[in-house]
Amino acid sequence: MNKYLENIPKLPGVYIMRDGVANIIYIGKAISLKDRISSYFRADSDSKAAAIISAMRKIEYILCASENEALIVERQLINKVKPYFNAMWKDDKSYPYIKLTVNEDFPRLIITRKKLKDGALYFGPYPQAFYIKKLVRWLIKLFKIRPCKLEFSQEKLPDEKKVKSCIYFHTEMCPAPCLGKISPAQYKEKIKDIELFLNGKFKKLEDEWESQMYALSAATEFEQAKDARDRLFAIRSMSERVMISEITQEDIQKSVERSDSINELKQVLGMKHMPAIIEGFDNSNIQGTDAVSSMVRFLNGLPDKKNYRRFKIKTVTGADDFATMREVVFRRYSGLIRKNEKMPDLVLIDGGKGQLSAAMSALEELQLKLPIAALAEKNEEIYLPQKDKPLVLSRHSQALRLLQSVRNEAHRFALNYHRKLREKIL
Repeated sequence: MNKYLENIPKLPGVYIMRDGVANIIYIGKAISLKDRISSYFRADSDSKAAAIISAMRKIEYILCASENEALIVERQLINKVKPYFNAMWKDDKSYPYIKLTVNEDFPRLIITRKKLKDGALYFGPYPQAFYIKKLVRWLIKLFKIRPCKLEFSQEKLPDEKKVKSCIYFHTEMCPAPCLGKISPAQYKEKIKDIELFLNGKFKKLEDEWESQMYALSAATEFEQAKDARDRLFAIRSMSERVMISEITQEDIQKSVERSDSINELKQVLGMKHMPAIIEGFDNSNIQGTDAVSSMVRFLNGLPDKKNYRRFKIKTVTGADDFATMREVVFRRYSGLIRKNEKMPDLVLIDGGKGQLSAAMSALEELQLKLPIAALAEKNEEIYLPQKDKPLVLSRHSQALRLLQSVRNEAHRFALNYHRKLREKIL
C-alpha cells in the first residue's frame, strides 16, 4: 500500500472511502491528506480506523483551497450521502449554531447544537466549534453584553444580593441589566450591531462606529468615543472577518474538478509528485519594444494572486522571445534560491520548443531540476523535455483546461502590465 500513499499530496482536502461495490462508507477531512490517510494503515486493530480499513476498498480525495473549505465540503458531502461509519460515530459531530436570544429583554449569545423554533436568531451551522467558542467570547467582550446564563426580564429582575458581587459588573465588562443599570431599548442597540456582525455587514458597522466616534468626540463624550474607537480598531484588525459560509453543490463540483485536473495532469505528464503549485510565464511586447514578462502562480488549481510577479526585461534588446524567457526564468528561480523559498511543482512556459529550450537553459545554469512544460497556443500542443513530438490532449481534457487557465492568466497579467507601462510613456 505504501507505494500508493506516496502520491497523495500533503495538502488540505476531503477523503472518501468506498467499499467493494463502490458505496461510500466514510468521509473525512484533513489538513494534510497524505498524513491523515496514512494514519489509517497504522491504526490499532481495535480502533475505529481499523474497522473502516477492513471494509474499505477504494480511496478518493478532493483537494481544497484551505482547511476551512475542507471542513465545509466534508459537512456538505456527509449531509448529502450519510455514510455508514459517519452515522455510526456521529456522537457530537453535529455542527454548532450561534444563538442570539432576541426574544428576551436582555438577549444573550449562546452556542447550541439544536436549532429550535423559539423566537431566537440562529447563525450557522459552523464546522469549527473551537473557533466559534472563541468568537462568541470575543463578541461578548467587544459589545459588552451579559455573559451570564441568568434568565430574567425587565419586570422581574434577579435578587440584588445574588448579582451585586458579579465580577463582570465591577470590571465594567457588562452593563448590568440585572441591576437595572440599562434599559432593554439601550441594550438592544448593542444587539443590532451583533446581528450586523453575524450577518457579515462589516463595512456598515465600520461606517457607523466611525461616525459615532467623531460625533461623541465632538460632543466631548470622550469615554464613549474611546469605546467606539476600540470597537472600530478591533473589527478592522480581525485576521479572518468572514465566518464560514456555505459552499453550494456547484462549489463542491468545482473542487472535485480541480482535484481531477491535477490528478490527470500528473498522469499525462508522467510526474512523480502532484502539481499542486504551478507557475506560468508569458512575454509581452508591442512591435518589438518595451518587452515585459509575467509569472502567475496557481495553488491547488486556483490563482494565487499574492504570488504573481512582473518583470521588466533588463538584458535583452528588441523582440527576442527566447532570450526574454531565459532571463525571467533565471531571475525568478535565482531569487527563490537566494531567499530559500519553496519551488513550484511544475513550470509552464507559453510557447513551443524554442521557449521551452530557453527556459530549460536557465534552469540548467541554476542547477535546478524542476518539472517543466510548454503550451503552444495555436494547436494547444504540450512540449516536454527529451520528447521529440508534442503531447496532444483531448480538448475536453481537464488537465489541458488547467494548463490553459494558467497560460491564459499569465498572458492577461503580462498584457495588463505592458499596457500600464505604455500609458505612462504616452
